[in-house]
Amino acid sequence: MNLSNEVDAIRQNFGLVVKELAKIIVGQETLIKHLFICLLCGGHALIEGVPGLGKTLIVRSLSKILDLKYSRIQFTPDLMPADILGTNIVKEDGKGNRYFEFYKGPIFGQLILADEINRASPKTQSALLEAMQEGKVTVFGSQYNLEPPFMVLATQNPIEMEGTYPLPEAQIDRFFFKLKMNYPNQGELQKILDKTTEDYHYELSRVIGADVILKMISLVKKVPVATHVKDFTTRLVLASHPDNEHATDRIKEYVLFGASPRGMQSIILAGKVSALIDGRFNVSLEDIQDVAKPALRHRMALNIKGETDGVDADELVEEILNSK
Repeated sequence: MNLSNEVDAIRQNFGLVVKELAKIIVGQETLIKHLFICLLCGGHALIEGVPGLGKTLIVRSLSKILDLKYSRIQFTPDLMPADILGTNIVKEDGKGNRYFEFYKGPIFGQLILADEINRASPKTQSALLEAMQEGKVTVFGSQYNLEPPFMVLATQNPIEMEGTYPLPEAQIDRFFFKLKMNYPNQGELQKILDKTTEDYHYELSRVIGADVILKMISLVKKVPVATHVKDFTTRLVLASHPDNEHATDRIKEYVLFGASPRGMQSIILAGKVSALIDGRFNVSLEDIQDVAKPALRHRMALNIKGETDGVDADELVEEILNSK
């Protein structure tokens, strides 16, 4: 397959995924696009929204469409790291000799739903760090590789809700994107009623599989990025830091520290997939602007004044984009 055909295949595969999800998911076009981008970048996504918007449904449906091994972890205050990673259990052979055998936890899947991740303690949340960063887990000194493609889609309730724990900064930074699931408008609510309270039948079909996904992932890093696009992205990330000369007044006033280098890497990689979805083999400034908010909104830590005044990180990213 030549390069032109490979690019066209990614665009077509994205269209097929969107069409299949539309059987059950109403609206959320931007969320679906950003989930697909995250998948092809080999990243993980944090999905935020109030209960009842279908966060779990969209992840479970995506696993069927992509034909990936789906695993759900329901995070609760009493969940322990071993409940996620697995543990050694004592077994006995036919001669009465005892030995340890590793019992794999739910992390050993391909598409992992970490449901309501911020309801568990920080200690339990941190059990995902190695898996998300390196695609493997270490238990009792032994390492186990996870099957690619491997993607964690974590849902969280807004932190203002009772019984939630803020995610540690190191954990947040490992999420490629933070996505917001918006409340449906009136027309979308009507469609949801039609699909859930009437005699509506659907059957999700497999669109692409792991082998196709891995081929698409391998193409992403080959997409060239012009020097001026890289410079724009670098300045964008630097401007998120309050001590940088290009920071806006509101950044200096409300931000404790800005985005890490992972934020810059996420923007560039996501921009490449955005271009491929559009049928192009080059990254434009519009691609960068399209992915800046989901890549940076969780990587900009607000100071006390920012938290108190209820500053929205998206507004700060928008200000930076407009100042470039």
